[in-house]
Amino acid sequence: MSIVKTVRAALLIGVFLFSGCASVRLVDTQVSSFAPQVIAAGANYQFERLPSQLADPVNQTKLEKLAEQALAKVGLKRQNNAPLRVQVSAVQRQENSLSQSGVGIGWGLGWVMGHGELSVGSSGAMFPWMAVQTTYWRQVSLIMRNASGAVVFESHASHEGVWPDSEVVLAAMLDAALQGFPTPPAGVRRVNIEIPN
Repeated sequence: MSIVKTVRAALLIGVFLFSGCASVRLVDTQVSSFAPQVIAAGANYQFERLPSQLADPVNQTKLEKLAEQALAKVGLKRQNNAPLRVQVSAVQRQENSLSQSGVGIGWGLGWVMGHGELSVGSSGAMFPWMAVQTTYWRQVSLIMRNASGAVVFESHASHEGVWPDSEVVLAAMLDAALQGFPTPPAGVRRVNIEIPN
C-alpha cells in the first residue's frame, strides 16, 4: 500500500511540476548595452528609419509598435518631432536540423508512448526515429541619438530558441535590451524574461 501511495505522490508532483512549466516560457537573452549619456526620465522620442527599413514599412511598423511598448515600460514617450531619435531593428535566422529521438529539444515534450518518435515536426524525416527540429536565432538592436546625432544609448539582445511566434519573443527581447535603462550594467549579460505559454 505504501508503494502505491509513493507512486501516487510522485505522479502528483510530476503533474504539478509539468503544469507549472507549461504556463510560462523563458526567453534567455544575451544582452550588451552602452549608455554614454544618461537620458532623462520621461523623455520624448521619435522613431527614425534607415533606407532599408523604409523598403519594408509593414514589418518595420510592427517592430516599432513592439519597441514602443517596451520603451513605455522604462518611461519614454513617443512624440512626433521629439529631439531623441530611436532606431530599432531585428534579424531572424531559421535553421532546420534532424534530431534523433528528441535529442536537443530543450523542453523534452512530444514523445509518442515509448517508441522514441516525436509527435510534432516529424514530417519529412528520412527515418521514423528522426525528426526535423527548427530553431530560430533572433537579434534586436536599439540605438538612441540626441538632437545633434550623438549616440546616447545602444543595446543589442540575441536569443536562440524553438518558438516560431516571433512577435511574442521579440517583445520579450526588447524588454531584455532595455533592462537597467537608462544606466544598464556594463558588459555582456544574460537576461531572462518569462512570457506566457
